[in-house]
Amino acid sequence: MNCILTFLVSLFNRAIALAIIILLAVSCSAPRPAATVAGAAAPSAADLYIVDCLLPGQVRQLGSGSYMTPRRPALTTAADCRIRGGEYVAYDRANYKTALQVWLPAAELGDIEAQVNVGEIFERGLGGEPNYEAALIWYQKAAEKGNARAQFNLGTLYEQGLGVDKNKMTALNWYRKAWGLPHDNLIYQSAADATQQELRTQLQQSLDEKNTQISLLNKQLQALAVNTKKLNEEAKRQAEIAQLKKWITGIDTERAAVVKEMNTLAQIREPKINAAAVTSSEIAAQEMKKGNLQFGKYYALIIANQQYEHIDSLKTPHADAKRAKQILEGKFGFQVTMVLDGNNSTIMKAINDMDARLGEADNLLIFYAGHGSRIKAGGIESGYWLPSNATPPPDDTFWVSNEFVNRHLAYVKAKRVLVVADSCYAGLLSSEPGHLFMGDKQTFSDDYIRYKLPKKSRLLLSSGGDLPVLDNGGNGHSVFARAFLDALDSVTGVISGPELFLKIRDQVTEKAKVINFVQLPEFKAIKGTGHEVGDFFFVSQ
Repeated sequence: MNCILTFLVSLFNRAIALAIIILLAVSCSAPRPAATVAGAAAPSAADLYIVDCLLPGQVRQLGSGSYMTPRRPALTTAADCRIRGGEYVAYDRANYKTALQVWLPAAELGDIEAQVNVGEIFERGLGGEPNYEAALIWYQKAAEKGNARAQFNLGTLYEQGLGVDKNKMTALNWYRKAWGLPHDNLIYQSAADATQQELRTQLQQSLDEKNTQISLLNKQLQALAVNTKKLNEEAKRQAEIAQLKKWITGIDTERAAVVKEMNTLAQIREPKINAAAVTSSEIAAQEMKKGNLQFGKYYALIIANQQYEHIDSLKTPHADAKRAKQILEGKFGFQVTMVLDGNNSTIMKAINDMDARLGEADNLLIFYAGHGSRIKAGGIESGYWLPSNATPPPDDTFWVSNEFVNRHLAYVKAKRVLVVADSCYAGLLSSEPGHLFMGDKQTFSDDYIRYKLPKKSRLLLSSGGDLPVLDNGGNGHSVFARAFLDALDSVTGVISGPELFLKIRDQVTEKAKVINFVQLPEFKAIKGTGHEVGDFFFVSQ
């Protein structure tokens, strides 16, 4: 009996030992989780680009069988696309056809977001000529299903006359739908009335000019008819008379078109009514609210490039950035990340990393102060932010393109994003028109906030358009930064983006004139990034 017990114990111990050996072998051969690998390589600049990614389908179980779903389009970083087994074009991101290959199948199957993306691909052209007519078709499909982004995009096409006859009232109506306003709302009626009055004034001026032209041409015609009897150059005079008659007929046709448009207006008129360069705030982002209005948390990324390696350095961006940080943290409860003199990789990573912090109800302000430049190619003008390691134009090897910034604006989860750009050619970040709803007499009431708050916004407040801007003129700040920061510092309660712009626009222009310089700030939407006629609000603590 003792022998049997001894044998069983021995066998049990050997089994345990064998199990331990197997576990050790498995643990030694298994790869370590990526998070524990020391010295893991930082993502390259190419990894940080947002790409049109075609993800693999998913295997799903249905009863006793399984099937593979279709491949799914997604907007994500190149690194994330690779990790998830997706497919994208590495060296041709601005190609029209490859982007369409990702989104078009889903759009044709009725995916509303894919339809809007296809419309934006056609509108932007992606390295080729824009196709506004095709963009209009796809926007129309999604807009009729209630997609606010498509409705806004349609409005901008009608406002600018791209792919369709220009019609500001139709544009305004699409903006109204994107905003979610009923047709008889006072805010909309007021905007419609102001827009129609502006159109009426323009049309009346055009009509007066054409009446004057016809009157002058008729006088010339009469004078030529008299002179014809006295001169022998009958053929020449008759040709001139025929040409004048042709001009009169043409202008008269144009006048009739203007009258017709004015009559149309009358019918629709509404009644009046560097890692070391990056520092992050220890202050937690504040959840801001006013009464029962919830604004979400506030985050800011401040990028200020003053010292440059290969081009002339600037004098004021650091001062602008430090005061902006102080005001945003202390007065408005922002959590601030600041990049001073960052190279291209540092800036691109800082933009990319913001998404991890943001929730879908949150707010992001990106403030850029530094050099800017532009490149024209194939009839398309592209803008750039110049990092600290930027080389002189036209070498754009290390420049941060507007396209990179805009793709990330489309990617981030935040509800509201405002880019404040104080650099030369900053207005090139968006080629869109200003807001029809925004005017000098606009009332920024609680109703205005209530309608705007649920909509996504991607907005640009730039120090100038497609022109150089001042680095001085603001007593230690740039002329634009001084006006912007002073206006923020004076806020009590809530101020909207358009309201802030109206406070600083004339001030910047007038102060620039003092030193014989023309500078015109701009405020507009950044289309193609998810904008839905929302707004950006600063809520003071």
